[in-house]
Amino acid sequence: MTPIGPGLARALVLDELLDLALYERLREIATGNLRVVLDRMIPIERRHVKFWQDYFGLQLTSLGARRRIKLALYVGVCRLFGAPAIHLVLEGIEVYGVRKYLAIWDIAVGTPLEPGLRGILRDEFEHEDAVVTGDDERRINPERIRNIFLGLNDGLVEIVGAVSGFFGAFGDPATVLIAGSTTAVAGALSMAAGAFVASSSESEVRESELARRRFLGEAVASGDSAEPALLSAVLVGVSYLAGALVPMLPIALGAHSALPSVIGAGAVIIAVSTILAFLSGMKIRRRVLMNLGILAAAAAISYGIGIVTQRVFGISA
Repeated sequence: MTPIGPGLARALVLDELLDLALYERLREIATGNLRVVLDRMIPIERRHVKFWQDYFGLQLTSLGARRRIKLALYVGVCRLFGAPAIHLVLEGIEVYGVRKYLAIWDIAVGTPLEPGLRGILRDEFEHEDAVVTGDDERRINPERIRNIFLGLNDGLVEIVGAVSGFFGAFGDPATVLIAGSTTAVAGALSMAAGAFVASSSESEVRESELARRRFLGEAVASGDSAEPALLSAVLVGVSYLAGALVPMLPIALGAHSALPSVIGAGAVIIAVSTILAFLSGMKIRRRVLMNLGILAAAAAISYGIGIVTQRVFGISA
C-alpha cells in the first residue's frame, strides 16, 4: 500500500513532467557546457517521470494551465537573461527537488516505495548536484543573488514601517520624505557595515580552518574562496537602498498618505519573495504570504505608534 495520496501522486508525476519539459526547452537555447549539463540531466528526468508514472499507474502527459504558465515564465526569463538565468533556474529546481523528496522519504521508509525513492534521491544528490553545482563555467554566484534580494526585502519592509510611522506622527509629506530618506540612508549604511563585519569574521574563521587542515596534511580544495567582505557590504547596502526607494518614490511624486507606498512595496515584495522562495526551495505561496503579512504588520504597527506619539506629545509638522 502506497503512503502517498492521489493528490500528491498526481503532483509528483506532473512536477517531473514539468522538469523534463523545462530541461528540454532550455537545451534549445543553451550553448557550450550548459548544453552538455542538460544532456546529462534530461535522461535522469525521463527516468524519474517513468518511475512515478509506472508506480502510480498515471500516464499523465499534459501539464495543465498553471504548470504551462510556469514553464513559459522560466523559459522566457532564461531567453532574456541567458546563461546566468539558466544556472539559477537549474539550481532552484535542484534545491526544490531535494527538499520535496526528503520530505516524502520520511513517510516512505519501510514501504514498497522506499527502494525506488532511494534511487531518485541518489540521482538528486549525486547526479544533478554534480552537473549543476559542479559546473566550472558558473557565471553568477547564487549566494550573491540571495544576498541582493534579502537586502531588497529588508529595505522594503523597514522603510514601509518608517514611512507609515512618520505619516502617523507628522502627516506632512515633505517631513515624511526628509525623515524617510534619512532613515533609508542610515539603514543602508548600517546594513553594509554589518555585512562587512560578518563577512570579515567568516573569512578569518575560514582561513584559520584552512590553515589547520593544511598543517594536518588534509586536502584543501583550491578555489574555495568566499565573497570579498567589501563587495558583500556594497551589495547589501545598495540593494537595501534600492528596496527603500520603492516606498519613498510615491511620496516624492506627491502621495499624501502611506497607502501608495504600502501598495507599491507589496507588489515588489511579491516578486522578491517569489524569487527567494524559488532559489531556496521554499513553497512560493507560503513565502509570499509570510512576507506580505510582515509588511502589513510593520506598516500597521508603525502607523499606530506614530498616531499615539503625535497625540501624546502633540507633534505637528
